[in-house]
Amino acid sequence: MNKHALFGTFVTAALMCGCQSSKVKISGRFVGNDAKEVYLEQLAPLSQTVVDSARLADDGSYQFQLKDVPPTPSLYNIVYDGERIPLLLAGGDRLTVSSVGSVVRNYTVEGSVESELLRRFYQAFVTGAQQLDALAAGFADPNLTAERRKALASEYTAEYYRIRREQLRFIIENKASLAAVYALYQRLPGDTYLFNGDSDVVYYRTVAEALEESYPDSPYLQTLLAEITRMDARLSLSSRISEAEFPDLELMDIYGKKIRLSSLAGKVILLDFWSAELGSSNTLNADLKEIYRKYADAPVGFEVYQVAIDTSKPLWITAVQEQQLPWISVSDLRGRGSAALGLYNVQKLPTNFLIDKQGTIVARDIYGEELERKLDELTR
Repeated sequence: MNKHALFGTFVTAALMCGCQSSKVKISGRFVGNDAKEVYLEQLAPLSQTVVDSARLADDGSYQFQLKDVPPTPSLYNIVYDGERIPLLLAGGDRLTVSSVGSVVRNYTVEGSVESELLRRFYQAFVTGAQQLDALAAGFADPNLTAERRKALASEYTAEYYRIRREQLRFIIENKASLAAVYALYQRLPGDTYLFNGDSDVVYYRTVAEALEESYPDSPYLQTLLAEITRMDARLSLSSRISEAEFPDLELMDIYGKKIRLSSLAGKVILLDFWSAELGSSNTLNADLKEIYRKYADAPVGFEVYQVAIDTSKPLWITAVQEQQLPWISVSDLRGRGSAALGLYNVQKLPTNFLIDKQGTIVARDIYGEELERKLDELTR
């Protein structure tokens, strides 16, 4: 996992603002590792620049001093032994940052309220993400039993949603802090969105409104407001989709290739939402495979675009391969946080939608003989 996930496009060159600046001093000790150098990075939109370095003394102590730092906090990293400690530094800060052993898991911060808040979020988030990585690695065991595979999937899902809940709770409880903005932009492995795509705007707006009171001059606030404007524009565009056209999806298949639902335009499409993690997919997929083969050579083409609402990539891929699913299988690996669920107002699994060659949704939750009768009509 990338242990130093950045603000992304959110991070701006805060040092360029015209505010009065002052000095920052950082000191502390790092012990329990062999590395002898420690570095300080300043973060910009597309880069990380080393602005200072120090050699550890025999007792592990070090010191950094910066000049011309604005009074509004901006993002830096301390880099030691290949790990990064994110800090929000403001002019006048006097920080003590130390660690014994594992840097990210054990570091402490004194002298900065924002950096201490950031530590509380960051350590828990990274530890959780590392646990997800360890669980995912368990699927590589060639001797894994079906029972153990199911247990691993359950553990992974439970941990994934625990981390998500804690992340959202931190954002809401600390909405007036810049640490909350940092938390807004952190993603677990495989995630693109915080929670549910453009509907995440409610969290961005909550933080922005609080920052207008606490940090009205922060350049980060302006960038956050611009992001909210973009989200609102995309949501407005989605709401204008006519009833005769289906909302488009673009998700990755098991090989990492992005496939658009709209690429199947002109065919009859069964948009099917399912979950390998639920463990009840075999029978429904077996029935659907028979129907899929029956209409393979129909005058009007028929295709299945099956969206897996899962969080475990190994489990999903294994299910697709073991069941030998012949159609398009895709997922964003965000489980119940998938934006696709919101676009189609999916409240339960499995759920499907039948779309005719003109792009009109003509049926919902249609299976077995009823599905065949409808396909007889639509694929002539």
